[in-house]
Amino acid sequence: MKIDIRKLGLLITVLGVISLVIGAVFIQQGFSKEAWLVRSMEAEKIELPGQPEVIVNSAAVAQEAADTIMEHRRNIAPTYGDLLGEGRYDPTNPTHLSYAQAMNLENYLFLAVTAFGVFLIVKVTGAFMVLTGFSLGIIGLVIRKKSA
Repeated sequence: MKIDIRKLGLLITVLGVISLVIGAVFIQQGFSKEAWLVRSMEAEKIELPGQPEVIVNSAAVAQEAADTIMEHRRNIAPTYGDLLGEGRYDPTNPTHLSYAQAMNLENYLFLAVTAFGVFLIVKVTGAFMVLTGFSLGIIGLVIRKKSA
């Protein structure tokens, strides 16, 4: 079986271009979704407890705010089970309501932290794909040139 080196070079070049395009899309989507999340968080105007001038709009600040809220929530009750005891959740009970609101905000912030991590992974993966695409493209072109 004889392999046509020129066609192999073309195939490698095409794979490089595909990798380059997909990598660029990954990078664009990572930055785009991160910017959307930052705008959404800034629109909510959630401030860092004790620091009203600090708006939560990054992974580090969201983590700090979520940890602070968790600490405050655990001052109400160490666990959800401890809050309820043997009873059921009562939305008219201010303590139950405060606890539930703290849990909701805490979850929102932890999801934001996770999302920022995913955005970073997507951007790094895209950058790797772009570098791989360039490398494959160059290798493919060199193979085609040498086989000519």
